[in-house]
Amino acid sequence: MDIRPYWVWLQMALGVRARIDEIMAVFKSPQALYDSGAVQWRLSGVFTSAQIQRLEKTRIEKANEIVRLCDINSWSVVTPDSSLYPPLLLEICDYPAVLYVWGDLKCLKNRISVAVVGTRSASRHSLDVAGRLCASLARACAVVISGGALGVDSAAHTGAIFGGGKTVAVLGCGLAAKYLMDNSALRKNISQNGAVISEYPPDTPPIGQNFPIRNRIISGLSYGTVVIEAGERSGSLITARLAAEQGRDVFAVPGDVISSSFTGANRLITDGARPIFSAADVLCDYAVTYPEFLDINKIERTLDGEPIPLGRVISSAKPQIAHNSGHNKKEKSGKLKEVLKPPSPQKRKLENGADDNVRKVYACFEDKPLQTDEIIRKCCLETSIVIEALTRLEICGLIQLESGNRYILK
Repeated sequence: MDIRPYWVWLQMALGVRARIDEIMAVFKSPQALYDSGAVQWRLSGVFTSAQIQRLEKTRIEKANEIVRLCDINSWSVVTPDSSLYPPLLLEICDYPAVLYVWGDLKCLKNRISVAVVGTRSASRHSLDVAGRLCASLARACAVVISGGALGVDSAAHTGAIFGGGKTVAVLGCGLAAKYLMDNSALRKNISQNGAVISEYPPDTPPIGQNFPIRNRIISGLSYGTVVIEAGERSGSLITARLAAEQGRDVFAVPGDVISSSFTGANRLITDGARPIFSAADVLCDYAVTYPEFLDINKIERTLDGEPIPLGRVISSAKPQIAHNSGHNKKEKSGKLKEVLKPPSPQKRKLENGADDNVRKVYACFEDKPLQTDEIIRKCCLETSIVIEALTRLEICGLIQLESGNRYILK
């Protein structure tokens, strides 16, 4: 018998933060709860009068409709009694009764998962940091968890995919909601390289109050949470606080002490969060405890063998020294003038996770700068697709934007 509708019914009746563990300790299963009826609900002492009224008013037929809708759209309805339900999430006190899943939650099995969160209006530097960090985490076989929003979230998911790894987006609305349609292509990519999940029924709109509630799932799915660029009132601080309450690790990337955009992240460090300067700072302890789940040797390193610092690319090419006017000609000062020329950018290989459109856009780049309209003509792709591809390449540190809206290899 399909028990999923009973879990959906329970969640619909009591809301997304009901203490499922306390209810199941008495009734054993949601079907047993449904069959018990109002008298047993009252005698159990588990429910308030208002909750009993909601249980009575909520129809199982509506739950059946939701399950059918998910089946039609190939969305999984994952419940706490399923082998697909993440064990780490079951450890929090208010775990969801239902997870609606677009993708495959098996990506979390026997893997170390790390949440990476931050502001939606992130600086270019923070986007670069998030992309590089998550690409390195993915290369080391960690799963990146984030919220699917703009800014740091998008950079985190994109970096993980470019790193050839898995990523999970936790939404604060239903899977069928018209949410951030500019990010719809990224969500599809996430579903193909991990999963997009929500505890809200598919037609739930993106209501503001839902997003702080879902943050407990982002932290609950993760061994640790990394905060990048968070102001004093950033929602990312809610995720960090929940992580600490759940007994999980909290990390933060130090930022400009003068800018208010980094006040929250810097304060986390003051309050005990671990500052990080590379992906190795996040994974080093986990690699010792769970060596079978991580390959920390795959993190990019400098020529000296140290992990590459966040936000900086170490080129293996040595700077070339050229002498002015050829043969050691002296200037009027009598000193030899040496001009230090930076190495030409080397075109790097794309990771396996890059889609065809990104590869097509990246193939346009050689030595000279290109404007967006030039790339569009070369690729014969729609403007929106080219812009999205350029954003992903920039986040992953493969290209950079110069003045005059020109992109060059980085």
